[in-house]
Amino acid sequence: MASTSITVEETAERGLLLARADDALVLGHRLSEWTGRAPLLEEELALANVALDLIGQARALYQATGLDEDALAYRRDASGFRNALIMELPNGDFAVTMARLFLVSTATDLYWRAAVADELLGPIAARAEKETAYHVRHAAEWLVRLGDGTAESHRRAQDALDLLWPYTGELFEPAPLGPDPAALRPAWEAAVAPVIARATLRRPADGWMQSGGRSGRHTEHLGHMLAEMQVLPRTYPDARW
Repeated sequence: MASTSITVEETAERGLLLARADDALVLGHRLSEWTGRAPLLEEELALANVALDLIGQARALYQATGLDEDALAYRRDASGFRNALIMELPNGDFAVTMARLFLVSTATDLYWRAAVADELLGPIAARAEKETAYHVRHAAEWLVRLGDGTAESHRRAQDALDLLWPYTGELFEPAPLGPDPAALRPAWEAAVAPVIARATLRRPADGWMQSGGRSGRHTEHLGHMLAEMQVLPRTYPDARW
């Protein structure tokens, strides 16, 4: 494979844009992996549309950096990505996918609403918020359906929450520019609590939280994902499609 990695000189603005773009790209790619595998045809289409929304958001954010969006997506090594770790975890079963989409989308929706008036993020946030509002509703309906369903679906939904909760703290780490994610945590907790209760699930206890993604320290899962996602652009760097 040709060595075509790029290194990005990060200003504070670029760091903010890349964190949000990488979140959207990585989670969008994960959701796209359900194509052909979702439990229902209707849900396969729904997840594909959510993935397209996220990849569209990623493109807009990459373009705002002033750099080549394709190079940012396809020619950075894992250490150059700034996404939160929760985005890169494997899909797991359907309960894990829906629980993650709910927890992440609720946080992202609050962030975009807070960013509508931001000079840098405002135009992107105004469109993205409409999309993430739908993502929240869709995932919440599924979490309730699974949690308040059979004994097996309830167990899987609770296991998913327990698995993902230690990764949620990274969603609210302070950022030097834009809305302060840390200030949004109380609103996020207030938003997720009634859905968890309707799903007859137990809110996991707060404790030690995973982190490192924002500074480029990732799990092995991101490297495997990028190897698959980037193989053609890296193998044929001069190709024109």
